[in-house]
Amino acid sequence: MKKLVSAFMIFTTLTSFSQETEAPKDGWKIGGNVSFIFNQSAFNAEWLGGGTSNIAGNIAVSYDFNYKKEDWNWDNKLLLDYGLTKIKNDDFTKKTNDRLEFNSLLGKKAGKNWYYSAFLNFRTQITKGYEFATDIDGNQTRTEITHFLSPAYIQIGPGMLWKKNDNLKINIAPATARWILVDKAFTNGLPDGSYFGVDQGKSSRLEFGASLSGYAKLKLMDNVTMENILSLYSNYLEDPQNVDIDYTMNVVMTINKYLTTNLIFQAIYDDNAVGAFQIREMFGLGINYKL
Repeated sequence: MKKLVSAFMIFTTLTSFSQETEAPKDGWKIGGNVSFIFNQSAFNAEWLGGGTSNIAGNIAVSYDFNYKKEDWNWDNKLLLDYGLTKIKNDDFTKKTNDRLEFNSLLGKKAGKNWYYSAFLNFRTQITKGYEFATDIDGNQTRTEITHFLSPAYIQIGPGMLWKKNDNLKINIAPATARWILVDKAFTNGLPDGSYFGVDQGKSSRLEFGASLSGYAKLKLMDNVTMENILSLYSNYLEDPQNVDIDYTMNVVMTINKYLTTNLIFQAIYDDNAVGAFQIREMFGLGINYKL
């Protein structure tokens, strides 16, 4: 619970940096962005400095469709992030990122910046995920450990939304239901709770707890923006002190209408998956297109 309170305080301090915007008009506000980040390294046979030729690419889609009418706000956001890398002499192309997420947040104005709210969050991956190894003969092997909808997370619950503008908002939901859905084929034969918290032979797990989500987009310079997305969840029914954390930072430096430099950092903690932080960082030249 201390982590939930701390996160709220951190996001609240960002208020002073948030840009003031005009009051949005009633109706739909639709828009988004597609970016592609490409990285490539090549070394010839005579190169003595070390290194392995590789090629990598990542595509990211962020699409918003929001509706406002009088005291009602309905914000929807679709996120898609997918990346692949191919290293010379490796038998397999490997994923560097795979995320499909949909967020929906409905709010009814309660006073100044506060709204009564209800939210829905859905998250999964798009393609199969593998665990890679090398057999006794030195051959590379892979074992499927995830695929589309396994796992999938669904969260839903009522709460209170604090929204200064579209670039700064925090939703607090102290009564949140969360379902973890998996393919039963992965849980057969495994010890209870060893596959994303789902017990042996089961295909789902129901949790009940508290959720806090925050969004802050800051303008650091005329051509540099930083987007922060934070999601916290504490399960009342089991180890509530082990708060699940998902934080993403995306810094974009605009070069021109189509070219940007992107720095992406993501940290995930989920003790049902791995009892440690999962860290992802990516930096590269991006091609941007506004929808």
